[in-house]
Amino acid sequence: MRAQGVARLGRVDRRSWLGKVRDAIDALVRSSPARFAILIFASLILVTTLLLSLPIARAGERSSTPLADAFFTAVSTICVTGLTTVDMATYWSPFGNAVIIIGMNVGGMGVLTLASILGLVISRRLGLRAKLMAASDTNPSRIHVGPVAERQAIRLGEVGGLLVTVAVSTLMIETVIMLGMIPSVLAAGHDLGTSVWYSAYYSVSAFTNTGFAPNVAGPVEFFDDYWFQSLMMIAVFLGSLGFPVIFALARAWRSPRRWSVHVKLTLATTGILFALGALAFLVLEYDNPKTYGSFGFGKTLFEALFMSTMTRSGGFSTIDMADLYPSSLLVSDMLMFVGGGSASTAGGIKVTTLAVLFLAAFAEARGAPSMEAFGRRIPRDILRLAVSVVLWGATIVAVSTIILTQMTKAPLDFVLFDVISGFATCGLSTGFTFDLPPEGKYVMAATMFMGRVGTVTLAAALAASQRRQLFKRPEERPIVG
Repeated sequence: MRAQGVARLGRVDRRSWLGKVRDAIDALVRSSPARFAILIFASLILVTTLLLSLPIARAGERSSTPLADAFFTAVSTICVTGLTTVDMATYWSPFGNAVIIIGMNVGGMGVLTLASILGLVISRRLGLRAKLMAASDTNPSRIHVGPVAERQAIRLGEVGGLLVTVAVSTLMIETVIMLGMIPSVLAAGHDLGTSVWYSAYYSVSAFTNTGFAPNVAGPVEFFDDYWFQSLMMIAVFLGSLGFPVIFALARAWRSPRRWSVHVKLTLATTGILFALGALAFLVLEYDNPKTYGSFGFGKTLFEALFMSTMTRSGGFSTIDMADLYPSSLLVSDMLMFVGGGSASTAGGIKVTTLAVLFLAAFAEARGAPSMEAFGRRIPRDILRLAVSVVLWGATIVAVSTIILTQMTKAPLDFVLFDVISGFATCGLSTGFTFDLPPEGKYVMAATMFMGRVGTVTLAAALAASQRRQLFKRPEERPIVG
């Protein structure tokens, strides 16, 4: 009897301990979902770093990976960036590659979406603020906790369905792309097992907009395979649209009138940037003997379209980026900095942010009292948020560029290109990142982390609480412009 009593007491204490841990996590999710999200994201990076540091993760010699390289690869994987300091095709063992491919999928689902799922599993329910933050990661308008929340495109009751859509759509799209790629890899001379592995790796890497390649030659091995490159472009395009757009199109793809302003702005801005980017590469690189100069018009046009897609955050390239003209590097910088859609696997400041800035400029030029798009008025607080995102993004890029330029004494255009690629989680590189010293790898890793987590989420996490001000100060207008 005494032994049974001790056993029961132990079970009660254990349940009490687990309950306290769950309650503490639940309180953190409710009080600061953004901080919880960043905590989960940072924890995933640390776990991935530990796994990649194990001797079993490295191919060939059974020695552990240097900490700087393991950490950098972990950040690049979880942040779905694609920059690397080692040869991804030969450096990692099957165990290491398994860790990386799982990490790409986890990172691709988005830091806030992932945190909401984990918070639901741990606390068994999503609180109001957690649901709002989950919707914020899947809605470009960045839902705020307060009365305006009820006006957002994605209602609280739909968040659960949206989280399911994230996981299901990811697996479905990656599976379809993988099956389509297998014949091309077989035609390149690989056996069935290798073809399935390469296709699975490329499909995950493309849809998550990471840009890692499992083969030594990378996409160059399929340079003349238009089918394979087209599948890569489709996967990158779908991944960069964002889950809210996929969610909306899946429900009402036959009824464009029912699409939200976000969906219309994302599709319109994405299409415009895609066309302008392709045109810019076509014109600027048409006579470059190191890139497209030796190709016919048809091949040049296709590769320009491919490059325009990949600079949106895809990270794959069939040419050496260091061979681009400086003008083309600058165009690439701008496209990478903008990135893809909100709540997508792409990075950057997001296309809707750019669209809001242009709508504000257009409204100001016309003297209109407010911004309008597709018959809807856009609140002014969205403009304030868009300006904040651009300002903080530009600050992060500028500081990282200055530090790395001073540290390495490398050409500014190459440093700027790789820094923007890291911040926008694109993955394209001039070769600068591969040769970084250990301290430079940590600087670039921090840039990738801040770029993926998002400046708005980072600012919300650092804020201790929302301050309410019950008075207004006198208004006075400074001179601008």
